[in-house]
This record gives sequence, C-alpha cells and structure tokens, in this order.
Amino acid sequence: MRKIQIINGPNLNLLGVREPGIYGDSSFESYLPKLRARFPDVEINYYQSNIEGELIDKMQQTGFTADGIVLNAGAYTHTSIALLDCIRSLRCPVVEVHISNVHQREEYRHHSMISAGCKGVICGFGLQGYELAIRGLLCHD
Repeated sequence: MRKIQIINGPNLNLLGVREPGIYGDSSFESYLPKLRARFPDVEINYYQSNIEGELIDKMQQTGFTADGIVLNAGAYTHTSIALLDCIRSLRCPVVEVHISNVHQREEYRHHSMISAGCKGVICGFGLQGYELAIRGLLCHD
C-alpha cells in the first residue's frame, strides 16, 4: 500500500472558520474522509502544526518512508529556508499545495521559498488541490 503524508502549516487548523471567502467553509478534518475514500488503496496520514520546527520534524520523520508528502506550508511558504533545506534532504517527493491562487493575492505571496525543492506546485483549486497533489505523487516515478 502506498503511503502519503499530508502536512498543513500555520492557521490551516482554522479552515472553515478563517476567511471562508478565500479558504472555503469546510474544515480539513471534514474533507479528509472524502479524500481517503477517493484513494482506498493509499494510506493517507495527516498532520497540522502552527510551529515551523514541528513541520520540519514531521517531514524528517516521514520523508524517508512515505511515498510522498503533500505540503501546505501556509505563510512559511514565503519565508522559510529551513523548510526548503528539509525538503531537499528527503528521499520522497514533496508537492506544494495552496488552497487559494496565491498569484491573485498580495504581492508577498507570489514568491515561494520552498518551490525549488518540490516536485510540483498546485494552487487555486481549493481543497481539491490535495487530491490533485496525491494523483501527481501516485504517477511519479
């Protein structure tokens, strides 16, 4: 069975409550069972933290045994060289995901510090971006 680790960063624990006009009105916890149902032959694990070091710890813990990581680093996307260094050290591929289209938002959100280490980037498709990322990982050799 393939294993995919989903890692969400800061403030993504507030999905469904935080700025629903941008992020939608569903929590990730309510979306996760639907996502798992779409991939019954894939073990999908989920982790969320508001703390940069904990995100790095989780990627290091899973990035040598998982078949891929789906990472929504939230605002750390735009600031964290430490996350980029971690991504580059892993054996498995990482797909960067953003719920909103960051290129339609504030200028400071247009640049990602982590994209250079990722297999691909998906943005602007809402929670469905996680499904697209998993599909991409499953097709990756």
